Amino acid sequence: MSTDEIDTPAEEQGEEEREHKTEEELFAEHEQQLDELLADVEGPEAPDPEPTLPSLGGGVTRRDVMKAGAAVGAVGGLAGCAGTNSLGNSSDTETDNGGGDVPDHKVPPGEHDEYYGFWSGGHAGDIRVYGIPSMRQLTRIPVFNREPAKGYGFDDGTDQMLEEAGDYTWGDSHHPNLSETDGKYDGEYIFVNDKANGRVARVNLTYFETDAIVDIPNVQSVHGCCIQSPDTDYVFANSEFRTPIPNDGRDVNNPEEYVSVFTALDPESMDVLWQVEVDGQLDIVDSDKDGRWVLASSYNDEEGVEIEEMTKNDRDDLKAFDVPAIQELVDAGEYEEINGVPVVDGTKSSPHNEGDNPIVRYIPTPKSPHCVEVTPDGKYGMVAGKLSPTVSIVDIEKLGTADDPADTIVGQPKVGLGPLHTTYDGRGHAYTSLFIDSQVVKWDIEAAVEAEKGSEEPILGKIDVHYNPGHIQAVQGMSTEPTGDWLVALNKLSKDRFLPVGPIYPDNDQLIYIGNDEDNETGGMELVADHPVYPEPHDAIFAHKDKIEPAKTWNKEDYDEEYVTQENSRVERVDDSTVEVYASVKRSEYGLRDFTVQEGDEVTLTATNIEGTQDIVHGLAIPEHDVNLALAPQDTRQVTFTADEPGVYWIYCTYFCSALHLEMRSRMIVEPSE
Repeated sequence: MSTDEIDTPAEEQGEEEREHKTEEELFAEHEQQLDELLADVEGPEAPDPEPTLPSLGGGVTRRDVMKAGAAVGAVGGLAGCAGTNSLGNSSDTETDNGGGDVPDHKVPPGEHDEYYGFWSGGHAGDIRVYGIPSMRQLTRIPVFNREPAKGYGFDDGTDQMLEEAGDYTWGDSHHPNLSETDGKYDGEYIFVNDKANGRVARVNLTYFETDAIVDIPNVQSVHGCCIQSPDTDYVFANSEFRTPIPNDGRDVNNPEEYVSVFTALDPESMDVLWQVEVDGQLDIVDSDKDGRWVLASSYNDEEGVEIEEMTKNDRDDLKAFDVPAIQELVDAGEYEEINGVPVVDGTKSSPHNEGDNPIVRYIPTPKSPHCVEVTPDGKYGMVAGKLSPTVSIVDIEKLGTADDPADTIVGQPKVGLGPLHTTYDGRGHAYTSLFIDSQVVKWDIEAAVEAEKGSEEPILGKIDVHYNPGHIQAVQGMSTEPTGDWLVALNKLSKDRFLPVGPIYPDNDQLIYIGNDEDNETGGMELVADHPVYPEPHDAIFAHKDKIEPAKTWNKEDYDEEYVTQENSRVERVDDSTVEVYASVKRSEYGLRDFTVQEGDEVTLTATNIEGTQDIVHGLAIPEHDVNLALAPQDTRQVTFTADEPGVYWIYCTYFCSALHLEMRSRMIVEPSE
């Protein structure tokens, strides 16, 4: 053995060996891991693999497709051989599965969609607004990331909001939630979490603009986020990563001391009200419809730090939080204040969980469960198994009465491989995404309650989606008034569905009509359209257009800055090094044709778009000073910068606003200090 080999650490040798493995060897290694996972999921009595999928040819099974989707470099080899899918449809083409009529999803030019769709933008840090059923993108709302197209993060107000919320360079928006009144969407706010940085933001739907962000103490990542139905009394956030609290260097090597926390926010002030420590690792969260119980899926109740430790047990505990009981403890001062937040002990060993009225109920569910969604009538909470082919049905009324938490599970249908998320049509049906099977399954809720656990009898049909769906959402399915017509599957992979665009492919959101209940293989579900989307939208929520009333222009009473008219455009020197500049903006001129400051001056520029006509947006850019304002009609924005170099700096409009757009200019003249 050479000296180099002796000195090479074991982990580096392993990495070198991996680098020299062939693609076939890497695939075989990953395939073995997937076989072990499937054996664990399906159990020793697993049936034989499903018949081959005729559309793929060559004896390819659904398990082969799942493996191909998970194995690096292998997806093209299997999925690429399919010219069509098993339903025979291509992109943007209606299919015929033997069901009833399907409404036309193609909205004619000049006509409006029936519904708004709000997608989380993932690593883009935004919320994307689509029309349903056309799936046309209407706009993007920047939330956690700066956005030059809308000047978000460039004016003083939004820049300060981002800075005070941690001043991170990026965010990962995940779960948008519409505010409710009486259990119905009221069109006032959207709340959305930042999985990357432990933040929650609020979007004002009057202006489709983020107006508040909170960086939550004692939290590294907020995964689940929801409002408390029926009246948005709280916003709740689940921390995903277990850490010591406070996370100040103590117990770093003692994972048994790590905890996750459940956080309650005030929806109006966006202040953190209180937190609850729990065992395990919190995931997704949803509330009942009566303002008492909030259910949170959880995994890694083994409290491990390695993947083998995290998936060892057959059960993890769903957490059911008794919100009024927790609030009583906070009001009574029974908490520990950590980093300025009241933190209540909700762990299994807590004295608050002794007796008949625990503040947190721990309900064992299989295995590494992912997501929880409450039915529109508030009767049940559905918890998908992820590593179990089942969905556990929790009777919410029994949460306050059952002696054994396990007795709250009143049904457990076997739906397929890799169940993740469930949504509803309001006709008694649930729809669950199957990540491993690349399907959506439709099933009867009450039939599942009446059937034996593990039964497949409640299944009404399945439909293939392309490929590996995560979240699915039916229109208004999470409110008390689902419409029961359209469903969108947010698929993680698109593979062969669209023109290739390099190694990072688009995701594939697919529109499915669910308005027909038919006795066929899909239960009446009909796939009508593919839509490539920029990675990675995570979740979505939909509302009827009549529930949203966006403003067409700004109301000057909704902001604090001075409304600057053409007549009061001016320059005011505050002191030797501070200047305030006020300028109106309209087609095709600024209220100040030019203005002069001195080298080294701190300049605060306030600008108002005095146009009263909707859709006439103006920009105000001074690129050398990183100034980039976007001004909607009647809007006022303010920006502060230092004029640190003498010279002439042209100011121009960044929005094409008129025939004289290119001539719309002003000058900032910075005179030398000496």
